[in-house]
Amino acid sequence: MNTLQMTVMIAAATAATMLTRFTPFILFGKKTPQYIEYLGKILPGAALGMLVVYCFKSVDVTTGFHGIPELIALVVTVGAHLLKRNMLLSIAAGTVVYMLLVNFV
Repeated sequence: MNTLQMTVMIAAATAATMLTRFTPFILFGKKTPQYIEYLGKILPGAALGMLVVYCFKSVDVTTGFHGIPELIALVVTVGAHLLKRNMLLSIAAGTVVYMLLVNFV
């Protein structure tokens, strides 16, 4: 990749980032519409729900560990979320526990 191509790529990435950051303020001004605030409250939980469905769709309870590592990781994730109310911490804790169970138990 030569210097011109790198410059164009960096400029395109910068323009795309600025466009996605500035567009809501240009469209809505200072006051955020009620439905956008509603989506901001609802979508994180919906995304987590889809993640749970995706993670458990291929668990086979008739073979191997019968889904026990997945169930333990789910309990850790829910427990961490109930204790700390931090979605990133909850997901990270469940992921770490699951990886430890699958690799070392």
